[in-house]
Amino acid sequence: MSNNNDVLLKVVDLKMHFPIYRGVFQRQVGAVHAVDGVSFDVKRGETLGLVGESGCGKSTTGRTILQLYKPTAGEVFFKGSNLVSLKSEEMRWMRRQMQMIFQDPYASLNPRMTVAEIVGEPLTVHNVATGKEIQEHVMHLLEIVGLNPSFAGRYPHEFSGGQRQRIGVARALALQPSFIICDEPISALDVSIQAQVVNLLEELQEQFNLTYLFIAHDLSMVRHISKRVAVMYLGVIMELANRDDLYLEPMHPYTQALLSAVPIPDPVADVNRKRVILEGDVPSPVNPPSGCRFRTRCPIAEKICAESRPEFREVKAGHFVACHLVS
Repeated sequence: MSNNNDVLLKVVDLKMHFPIYRGVFQRQVGAVHAVDGVSFDVKRGETLGLVGESGCGKSTTGRTILQLYKPTAGEVFFKGSNLVSLKSEEMRWMRRQMQMIFQDPYASLNPRMTVAEIVGEPLTVHNVATGKEIQEHVMHLLEIVGLNPSFAGRYPHEFSGGQRQRIGVARALALQPSFIICDEPISALDVSIQAQVVNLLEELQEQFNLTYLFIAHDLSMVRHISKRVAVMYLGVIMELANRDDLYLEPMHPYTQALLSAVPIPDPVADVNRKRVILEGDVPSPVNPPSGCRFRTRCPIAEKICAESRPEFREVKAGHFVACHLVS
């Protein structure tokens, strides 16, 4: 989608299918099409927001990019190297430059390890530092994310959800990565804490020139932090555009439906705007619809939508849409 030298990450037709086995002999009888042909790029220093309803494949996309799941098909280029074809030792070196902040701050931290051990573990695993160097680095990281260095000897259960997520951020920063996948880092936090964590991520991005893939449900928060936004539905990307273009002029029917559900603080505008109500349920990723994935719930679907899958094309500068009926 872009050949510029400033592209840090490029994902090409990425697929991740999880096989389904049944019977005594564990024969494969199908597959869950969690990610089914996703393409996008992320430029250096920017934040790309990835939004969509639960189960659409957002988190699986992030984990597959980092090769935590081995993709079924497709390519992932990071700084020009295809991660899919790298050997284990080469991938181990690449992992220093790519990190992840996980969704659940309660489940992503080992309860048997102290904060110092959790934050310092990446340094030990990758042999970046030893002994006193690790201790000094951990103290510095805790200060950066707004935690008291004296907390280093405590365990995760002694912290609140927001503090635990800050520990997760410190761990992600330990190896000085250039790219971080934020997998719904605020969804498990109180609303009052969410803004603090997002502000911290923005400050760190400016300080360390970080690049984010920000996965979230909250469309208002995504608009705040992201420069570009990709909208995902049932394993495929429906629309990708600059933040303002997407929110002011959504082209895909699914994006229009999503944005019409976002509360706005203006009572007059809220009464006058058109609310798009989607009928039916999300189809199963085990047996997705033919053609356009959204056609079974789309209010403007036509015959061609069932016959062929729409091309993910650039409708206008920087605005990509996967829809037969958008020109």
